[in-house]
Amino acid sequence: MIQDLFDQQLNTNLLNTAPLADRIRPKKLDDFLGQEEIIGPGTLLRWAIETDDLPSIIFWGPPGSGKTTLASIIAKTTNSYFVELSGVSSGVKDLRQVIDEAKEKRKYQNQRTILFVDEIHRWNKAQQDSLLPFVEKGIITLIGATTENPSFEVITPLISRSRVYVLKPLSPINLKLIINRALKDKEFGLGKYESKIDQEAEEFLIRTANGDARVILNALEVAVKNTGADISGQHIVDQKLISEALQHKALLYDKDGEEHYNIISALHKSMRGGDANASLYWLARMLEAGEDPLYIARRLVRFAAEDVGLADNFAVVLANAVFDVCHKIGMPECSVHLAQLVIYLAQAKKSVNAYLAYGEAVKDVQKFGQLPVPIHLRNAPTKLMKDLNYGKDYKYTPLEDSSEQTYLPEKMQDRKYLK
Repeated sequence: MIQDLFDQQLNTNLLNTAPLADRIRPKKLDDFLGQEEIIGPGTLLRWAIETDDLPSIIFWGPPGSGKTTLASIIAKTTNSYFVELSGVSSGVKDLRQVIDEAKEKRKYQNQRTILFVDEIHRWNKAQQDSLLPFVEKGIITLIGATTENPSFEVITPLISRSRVYVLKPLSPINLKLIINRALKDKEFGLGKYESKIDQEAEEFLIRTANGDARVILNALEVAVKNTGADISGQHIVDQKLISEALQHKALLYDKDGEEHYNIISALHKSMRGGDANASLYWLARMLEAGEDPLYIARRLVRFAAEDVGLADNFAVVLANAVFDVCHKIGMPECSVHLAQLVIYLAQAKKSVNAYLAYGEAVKDVQKFGQLPVPIHLRNAPTKLMKDLNYGKDYKYTPLEDSSEQTYLPEKMQDRKYLK
Protein backbone atom coordinates (compact mmCIF):
# COMPACT_ATOMS: atom_id res chain seq x y z
CA MET A 1 0.00 0.00 0.00
CA ILE A 2 2.91 2.34 0.83
CA GLN A 3 4.42 1.55 -2.55
CA ASP A 4 1.10 2.44 -4.22
CA LEU A 5 1.08 5.84 -2.49
CA PHE A 6 4.63 6.52 -3.64
CA ASP A 7 3.70 5.46 -7.18
CA GLN A 8 0.73 7.82 -7.13
CA GLN A 9 2.93 10.69 -5.92
CA LEU A 10 5.47 9.89 -8.65
CA ASN A 11 2.77 9.98 -11.33
CA THR A 12 1.50 13.33 -9.97
CA ASN A 13 4.99 14.81 -10.00
CA LEU A 14 5.65 13.56 -13.52
CA LEU A 15 2.33 14.97 -14.75
CA ASN A 16 3.09 18.39 -13.26
CA THR A 17 6.49 18.58 -14.95
CA ALA A 18 5.63 16.78 -18.19
CA PRO A 19 5.70 18.69 -21.48
CA LEU A 20 2.45 20.37 -22.45
CA ALA A 21 1.86 17.85 -25.24
CA ASP A 22 1.67 15.04 -22.66
CA ARG A 23 -0.29 16.98 -20.05
CA ILE A 24 -3.21 17.88 -22.29
CA ARG A 25 -3.31 14.65 -24.26
CA PRO A 26 -7.02 13.77 -24.86
CA LYS A 27 -8.31 11.01 -22.60
CA LYS A 28 -11.44 10.03 -24.52
CA LEU A 29 -12.47 9.67 -28.14
CA ASP A 30 -14.84 12.64 -28.12
CA ASP A 31 -11.90 14.95 -27.31
CA PHE A 32 -9.63 13.52 -30.01
CA LEU A 33 -9.08 15.91 -32.91
CA GLY A 34 -8.42 14.85 -36.49
CA GLN A 35 -8.35 11.48 -38.27
CA GLU A 36 -12.15 11.53 -38.65
CA GLU A 37 -11.96 9.07 -41.54
CA ILE A 38 -10.65 6.29 -39.32
CA ILE A 39 -11.83 7.20 -35.82
CA GLY A 40 -14.94 9.32 -36.39
CA PRO A 41 -18.46 8.21 -35.31
CA GLY A 42 -19.61 5.09 -37.11
CA THR A 43 -16.15 3.95 -38.20
CA LEU A 44 -15.02 0.37 -37.68
CA LEU A 45 -12.06 1.34 -35.52
CA ARG A 46 -14.17 3.47 -33.19
CA TRP A 47 -16.71 0.66 -32.86
CA ALA A 48 -13.92 -1.82 -32.08
CA ILE A 49 -12.53 0.45 -29.36
CA GLU A 50 -15.89 1.18 -27.79
CA THR A 51 -16.90 -2.48 -27.76
CA ASP A 52 -13.49 -3.63 -26.50
CA ASP A 53 -13.11 -5.92 -29.50
CA LEU A 54 -9.93 -4.55 -31.04
CA PRO A 55 -8.00 -6.46 -33.72
CA SER A 56 -4.24 -6.10 -33.99
CA ILE A 57 -3.54 -2.77 -35.67
CA ILE A 58 -0.66 -0.60 -36.86
CA PHE A 59 -0.91 3.17 -36.80
CA TRP A 60 1.24 4.69 -39.54
CA GLY A 61 1.55 8.44 -39.70
CA PRO A 62 3.87 11.43 -39.36
CA PRO A 63 5.03 12.76 -35.98
CA GLY A 64 2.35 14.53 -33.97
CA SER A 65 -0.59 13.05 -35.87
CA GLY A 66 -2.11 11.23 -32.85
CA LYS A 67 -0.72 7.69 -32.88
CA THR A 68 0.34 7.60 -29.24
CA THR A 69 -2.73 9.56 -28.18
CA LEU A 70 -5.04 6.99 -29.77
CA ALA A 71 -3.17 4.21 -28.02
CA SER A 72 -3.52 6.10 -24.74
CA ILE A 73 -7.28 6.50 -25.28
CA ILE A 74 -7.59 2.80 -26.01
CA ALA A 75 -5.74 2.07 -22.75
CA LYS A 76 -8.27 4.14 -20.81
CA THR A 77 -11.33 2.87 -22.73
CA THR A 78 -10.74 -0.83 -22.97
CA ASN A 79 -11.22 -3.43 -20.25
CA SER A 80 -8.26 -5.34 -21.60
CA TYR A 81 -4.93 -5.46 -19.80
CA PHE A 82 -2.84 -2.74 -21.46
CA VAL A 83 0.97 -2.83 -21.68
CA GLU A 84 3.26 -0.32 -23.41
CA LEU A 85 6.75 -1.00 -24.78
CA SER A 86 9.13 1.28 -26.62
CA GLY A 87 10.68 0.08 -29.86
CA VAL A 88 13.79 2.07 -28.92
CA SER A 89 14.53 0.82 -25.40
CA SER A 90 12.82 -2.58 -25.13
CA GLY A 91 13.71 -5.96 -26.58
CA VAL A 92 12.92 -9.66 -26.61
CA LYS A 93 13.42 -10.01 -22.85
CA ASP A 94 10.75 -7.37 -22.17
CA LEU A 95 8.44 -9.00 -24.70
CA ARG A 96 8.78 -12.39 -23.03
CA GLN A 97 7.75 -10.89 -19.71
CA VAL A 98 4.67 -9.35 -21.36
CA ILE A 99 3.80 -12.68 -22.97
CA ASP A 100 4.08 -14.53 -19.64
CA GLU A 101 1.78 -11.97 -17.98
CA ALA A 102 -0.66 -12.16 -20.91
CA LYS A 103 -0.90 -15.94 -20.56
CA GLU A 104 -1.59 -15.60 -16.85
CA LYS A 105 -4.26 -12.94 -17.44
CA ARG A 106 -5.99 -15.09 -20.05
CA LYS A 107 -5.66 -18.30 -18.00
CA TYR A 108 -6.91 -17.07 -14.63
CA GLN A 109 -8.95 -13.94 -15.41
CA ASN A 110 -9.95 -14.55 -19.06
CA GLN A 111 -8.67 -11.04 -19.77
CA ARG A 112 -7.19 -10.00 -23.09
CA THR A 113 -3.82 -8.21 -23.23
CA ILE A 114 -3.21 -5.28 -25.58
CA LEU A 115 0.47 -4.57 -26.26
CA PHE A 116 1.31 -1.11 -27.56
CA VAL A 117 4.74 -0.93 -29.23
CA ASP A 118 5.69 2.67 -29.91
CA GLU A 119 8.11 3.12 -32.82
CA ILE A 120 7.76 -0.52 -33.78
CA HIS A 121 9.94 0.10 -36.84
CA ARG A 122 12.91 0.28 -34.42
CA TRP A 123 12.51 -3.42 -33.67
CA ASN A 124 14.61 -5.59 -35.95
CA LYS A 125 13.28 -8.57 -37.87
CA ALA A 126 14.18 -11.08 -35.14
CA GLN A 127 12.35 -9.03 -32.51
CA GLN A 128 9.28 -8.73 -34.72
CA ASP A 129 9.43 -12.45 -35.51
CA SER A 130 9.33 -13.25 -31.80
CA LEU A 131 6.07 -11.30 -31.53
CA LEU A 132 4.35 -13.05 -34.43
CA PRO A 133 3.22 -16.42 -32.92
CA PHE A 134 1.54 -14.73 -29.95
CA VAL A 135 -0.34 -12.30 -32.17
CA GLU A 136 -1.35 -15.21 -34.38
CA LYS A 137 -2.68 -17.24 -31.42
CA GLY A 138 -4.48 -14.25 -29.93
CA ILE A 139 -2.46 -14.27 -26.71
CA ILE A 140 -1.84 -10.57 -27.27
CA THR A 141 -3.49 -7.91 -29.42
CA LEU A 142 -0.87 -5.66 -30.99
CA ILE A 143 -1.02 -1.91 -31.46
CA GLY A 144 2.06 -0.74 -33.31
CA ALA A 145 2.89 2.90 -33.99
CA THR A 146 5.36 3.96 -36.67
CA THR A 147 6.37 6.99 -38.66
CA GLU A 148 7.89 4.75 -41.33
CA ASN A 149 6.15 2.89 -44.12
CA PRO A 150 5.18 -0.51 -42.66
CA SER A 151 5.79 -2.09 -46.06
CA PHE A 152 9.51 -1.43 -45.54
CA GLU A 153 9.87 -1.58 -41.77
CA VAL A 154 7.40 -4.20 -40.48
CA ILE A 155 7.64 -7.87 -41.45
CA THR A 156 5.03 -9.03 -43.92
CA PRO A 157 3.50 -11.78 -41.69
CA LEU A 158 2.86 -9.21 -38.96
CA ILE A 159 1.24 -6.80 -41.42
CA SER A 160 -0.97 -9.58 -42.79
CA ARG A 161 -2.30 -10.26 -39.28
CA SER A 162 -2.97 -6.60 -38.52
CA ARG A 163 -5.03 -3.74 -39.89
CA VAL A 164 -2.94 -0.77 -41.00
CA TYR A 165 -4.46 2.65 -40.36
CA VAL A 166 -2.85 5.62 -42.10
CA LEU A 167 -2.94 8.82 -40.05
CA LYS A 168 -2.62 12.14 -41.86
CA PRO A 169 -0.98 15.38 -40.67
CA LEU A 170 -3.47 17.40 -38.64
CA SER A 171 -5.36 20.08 -40.54
CA PRO A 172 -4.96 23.82 -39.79
CA ILE A 173 -8.47 23.77 -38.26
CA ASN A 174 -7.49 20.93 -35.90
CA LEU A 175 -4.27 22.70 -34.94
CA LYS A 176 -6.12 25.95 -34.27
CA LEU A 177 -8.47 24.10 -31.90
CA ILE A 178 -5.49 22.49 -30.16
CA ILE A 179 -3.88 25.90 -29.62
CA ASN A 180 -7.11 27.31 -28.24
CA ARG A 181 -7.57 24.33 -25.90
CA ALA A 182 -3.99 24.60 -24.61
CA LEU A 183 -4.29 28.34 -23.87
CA LYS A 184 -7.60 27.97 -22.00
CA ASP A 185 -7.01 24.79 -20.01
CA LYS A 186 -6.14 25.97 -16.47
CA GLU A 187 -5.61 22.50 -15.00
CA PHE A 188 -3.31 20.84 -17.50
CA GLY A 189 -2.71 23.56 -20.09
CA LEU A 190 -1.47 27.15 -20.06
CA GLY A 191 -4.66 28.79 -18.81
CA LYS A 192 -3.08 30.11 -15.61
CA TYR A 193 -0.79 32.37 -17.66
CA GLU A 194 -3.76 34.28 -19.15
CA SER A 195 -1.92 34.55 -22.46
CA LYS A 196 -3.18 35.10 -25.98
CA ILE A 197 -1.60 34.51 -29.36
CA ASP A 198 -2.02 37.07 -32.11
CA GLN A 199 -3.35 35.99 -35.49
CA GLU A 200 -0.10 36.44 -37.37
CA ALA A 201 1.81 34.35 -34.82
CA GLU A 202 -0.87 31.64 -34.82
CA GLU A 203 -0.87 31.37 -38.61
CA PHE A 204 2.93 31.26 -38.64
CA LEU A 205 2.99 28.51 -35.99
CA ILE A 206 0.40 26.41 -37.80
CA ARG A 207 2.14 26.85 -41.14
CA THR A 208 5.55 25.93 -39.75
CA ALA A 209 4.36 22.88 -37.80
CA ASN A 210 3.44 20.90 -40.92
CA GLY A 211 0.51 19.22 -39.18
CA ASP A 212 2.53 18.17 -36.11
CA ALA A 213 0.58 18.88 -32.90
CA ARG A 214 3.63 18.20 -30.73
CA VAL A 215 5.64 20.93 -32.48
CA ILE A 216 2.71 23.32 -31.95
CA LEU A 217 2.42 22.61 -28.23
CA ASN A 218 6.14 22.55 -27.45
CA ALA A 219 6.71 25.92 -29.14
CA LEU A 220 3.57 27.41 -27.61
CA GLU A 221 4.61 26.36 -24.09
CA VAL A 222 8.07 27.92 -24.43
CA ALA A 223 6.63 31.13 -25.88
CA VAL A 224 3.87 31.52 -23.28
CA LYS A 225 6.17 30.93 -20.31
CA ASN A 226 8.49 33.66 -21.60
CA THR A 227 5.81 36.23 -22.43
CA GLY A 228 5.80 39.44 -20.46
CA ALA A 229 2.76 41.65 -19.96
CA ASP A 230 2.24 44.58 -22.34
CA ILE A 231 1.12 48.07 -21.25
CA SER A 232 -2.48 46.86 -20.99
CA GLY A 233 -1.47 43.99 -18.73
CA GLN A 234 -2.07 41.30 -21.36
CA HIS A 235 0.41 38.54 -22.18
CA ILE A 236 0.46 38.43 -25.99
CA VAL A 237 2.43 35.80 -27.90
CA ASP A 238 3.69 37.35 -31.15
CA GLN A 239 5.46 35.89 -34.17
CA LYS A 240 8.92 36.86 -32.88
CA LEU A 241 8.39 34.78 -29.75
CA ILE A 242 7.04 31.83 -31.73
CA SER A 243 9.97 32.02 -34.13
CA GLU A 244 12.44 31.96 -31.24
CA ALA A 245 10.57 29.09 -29.60
CA LEU A 246 10.64 27.04 -32.77
CA GLN A 247 14.29 27.75 -33.52
CA HIS A 248 15.25 25.78 -36.64
CA LYS A 249 12.64 23.11 -37.21
CA ALA A 250 14.12 20.08 -38.94
CA LEU A 251 12.32 19.20 -42.14
CA LEU A 252 10.47 15.89 -42.25
CA TYR A 253 13.09 13.89 -44.10
CA ASP A 254 14.70 10.60 -43.22
CA LYS A 255 17.58 9.59 -45.47
CA ASP A 256 16.66 5.93 -45.01
CA GLY A 257 12.91 6.34 -44.83
CA GLU A 258 9.94 6.66 -47.16
CA GLU A 259 10.04 10.46 -47.39
CA HIS A 260 13.54 10.20 -48.86
CA TYR A 261 12.21 8.11 -51.73
CA ASN A 262 9.05 10.19 -52.08
CA ILE A 263 11.01 13.40 -52.61
CA ILE A 264 13.61 12.01 -55.01
CA SER A 265 10.70 10.52 -56.97
CA ALA A 266 9.00 13.93 -57.02
CA LEU A 267 12.23 15.51 -58.33
CA HIS A 268 12.54 12.92 -61.10
CA LYS A 269 8.94 13.24 -62.20
CA SER A 270 9.07 17.05 -62.12
CA MET A 271 12.14 17.09 -64.37
CA ARG A 272 10.61 14.46 -66.62
CA GLY A 273 7.49 16.61 -66.93
CA GLY A 274 9.53 19.70 -67.81
CA ASP A 275 8.62 21.70 -64.69
CA ALA A 276 11.83 23.50 -63.69
CA ASN A 277 10.18 25.36 -60.81
CA ALA A 278 8.87 22.20 -59.13
CA SER A 279 12.24 20.53 -59.77
CA LEU A 280 14.05 23.33 -57.94
CA TYR A 281 11.62 23.08 -55.03
CA TRP A 282 12.20 19.34 -54.52
CA LEU A 283 15.95 19.82 -54.90
CA ALA A 284 15.86 22.49 -52.18
CA ARG A 285 13.76 20.22 -49.93
CA MET A 286 16.46 17.57 -50.05
CA LEU A 287 19.49 19.83 -49.71
CA GLU A 288 18.04 21.92 -46.88
CA ALA A 289 17.16 18.74 -45.00
CA GLY A 290 20.78 17.63 -45.18
CA GLU A 291 20.76 15.17 -48.08
CA ASP A 292 24.18 14.19 -49.44
CA PRO A 293 24.67 16.22 -52.66
CA LEU A 294 26.58 13.31 -54.19
CA TYR A 295 23.48 11.13 -53.88
CA ILE A 296 21.44 13.71 -55.78
CA ALA A 297 24.21 14.20 -58.36
CA ARG A 298 24.39 10.44 -59.00
CA ARG A 299 20.66 10.30 -59.59
CA LEU A 300 20.89 13.24 -62.00
CA VAL A 301 23.65 11.54 -63.99
CA ARG A 302 21.33 8.57 -64.40
CA PHE A 303 18.40 10.82 -65.30
CA ALA A 304 20.51 12.53 -68.00
CA ALA A 305 20.94 9.21 -69.80
CA GLU A 306 17.63 7.54 -68.98
CA ASP A 307 15.19 10.40 -69.59
CA VAL A 308 17.04 12.98 -71.69
CA GLY A 309 19.14 10.42 -73.50
CA LEU A 310 19.64 10.71 -77.23
CA ALA A 311 17.62 13.91 -77.46
CA ASP A 312 20.53 15.84 -75.89
CA ASN A 313 23.78 13.95 -75.42
CA PHE A 314 25.39 16.97 -73.74
CA ALA A 315 23.14 16.39 -70.72
CA VAL A 316 25.31 13.46 -69.58
CA VAL A 317 28.47 15.55 -70.00
CA LEU A 318 27.01 18.36 -67.87
CA ALA A 319 25.64 15.94 -65.25
CA ASN A 320 29.03 14.25 -64.91
CA ALA A 321 30.74 17.63 -64.56
CA VAL A 322 28.33 18.67 -61.79
CA PHE A 323 28.89 15.36 -60.01
CA ASP A 324 32.62 16.13 -60.08
CA VAL A 325 31.99 19.63 -58.70
CA CYS A 326 29.87 18.23 -55.84
CA HIS A 327 32.69 15.85 -54.98
CA LYS A 328 35.30 18.62 -55.03
CA ILE A 329 33.59 21.48 -53.16
CA GLY A 330 30.54 19.99 -51.40
CA MET A 331 27.73 21.93 -49.74
CA PRO A 332 26.68 24.69 -49.62
CA GLU A 333 28.75 25.84 -52.61
CA CYS A 334 27.66 23.07 -54.98
CA SER A 335 23.95 23.82 -54.48
CA VAL A 336 23.98 26.33 -57.34
CA HIS A 337 25.61 23.79 -59.66
CA LEU A 338 22.93 21.25 -58.82
CA ALA A 339 20.26 23.91 -59.37
CA GLN A 340 21.72 24.72 -62.79
CA LEU A 341 21.76 21.05 -63.74
CA VAL A 342 18.21 20.44 -62.51
CA ILE A 343 16.92 23.38 -64.55
CA TYR A 344 18.82 22.18 -67.64
CA LEU A 345 17.50 18.62 -67.33
CA ALA A 346 13.94 19.80 -66.74
CA GLN A 347 13.99 22.03 -69.82
CA ALA A 348 15.86 19.59 -72.08
CA LYS A 349 14.09 17.54 -74.73
CA LYS A 350 13.47 13.98 -73.62
CA SER A 351 14.13 10.63 -75.26
CA VAL A 352 13.88 7.24 -73.57
CA ASN A 353 14.86 5.31 -76.70
CA ALA A 354 18.24 4.22 -75.34
CA TYR A 355 16.70 3.18 -72.00
CA LEU A 356 13.91 1.17 -73.63
CA ALA A 357 16.22 -0.33 -76.26
CA TYR A 358 18.59 -1.63 -73.62
CA GLY A 359 15.67 -3.14 -71.73
CA GLU A 360 14.56 -5.04 -74.82
CA ALA A 361 18.11 -6.29 -75.41
CA VAL A 362 18.26 -7.56 -71.82
CA LYS A 363 15.03 -9.51 -72.36
CA ASP A 364 16.59 -11.30 -75.34
CA VAL A 365 19.77 -12.06 -73.40
CA GLN A 366 17.66 -13.66 -70.67
CA LYS A 367 15.45 -15.48 -73.17
CA PHE A 368 18.07 -16.91 -75.55
CA GLY A 369 21.04 -17.29 -73.21
CA GLN A 370 24.59 -17.40 -74.53
CA LEU A 371 24.13 -17.52 -78.29
CA PRO A 372 27.42 -18.07 -80.15
CA VAL A 373 29.14 -15.07 -81.69
CA PRO A 374 29.00 -15.32 -85.52
CA ILE A 375 32.27 -16.71 -86.93
CA HIS A 376 33.00 -13.63 -89.07
CA LEU A 377 32.82 -11.35 -85.98
CA ARG A 378 35.23 -13.36 -83.88
CA ASN A 379 38.79 -12.23 -83.26
CA ALA A 380 41.62 -14.52 -84.46
CA PRO A 381 44.83 -13.75 -82.55
CA THR A 382 46.23 -17.30 -82.92
CA LYS A 383 46.91 -19.65 -85.88
CA LEU A 384 44.48 -22.21 -84.49
CA MET A 385 41.69 -19.68 -84.47
CA LYS A 386 42.47 -18.69 -88.03
CA ASP A 387 42.44 -22.36 -89.05
CA LEU A 388 38.97 -22.58 -87.45
CA ASN A 389 37.86 -19.69 -89.72
CA TYR A 390 37.57 -17.15 -86.91
CA GLY A 391 37.10 -13.76 -88.56
CA LYS A 392 36.77 -15.23 -92.07
CA ASP A 393 34.82 -13.12 -94.58
CA TYR A 394 34.62 -10.16 -92.20
CA LYS A 395 34.27 -6.93 -94.18
CA TYR A 396 36.35 -4.05 -92.81
CA THR A 397 33.88 -1.21 -92.95
CA PRO A 398 36.25 1.72 -93.62
CA LEU A 399 37.63 0.01 -96.74
CA GLU A 400 34.85 -2.30 -97.92
CA ASP A 401 31.14 -2.22 -98.59
CA SER A 402 29.71 -3.91 -95.52
CA SER A 403 26.06 -3.02 -96.05
CA GLU A 404 25.06 -6.67 -96.28
CA GLN A 405 27.09 -7.76 -93.28
CA THR A 406 25.19 -9.00 -90.19
CA TYR A 407 26.21 -8.46 -86.58
CA LEU A 408 23.63 -10.31 -84.49
CA PRO A 409 23.53 -14.04 -83.70
CA GLU A 410 21.83 -16.13 -86.37
CA LYS A 411 18.62 -16.64 -84.33
CA MET A 412 18.17 -12.90 -83.88
CA GLN A 413 18.80 -11.40 -87.28
CA ASP A 414 15.50 -9.50 -87.35
CA ARG A 415 15.77 -7.87 -83.92
CA LYS A 416 15.24 -4.08 -83.85
CA TYR A 417 15.69 -2.51 -80.42
CA LEU A 418 15.73 1.14 -81.44
CA LYS A 419 12.25 2.23 -82.46
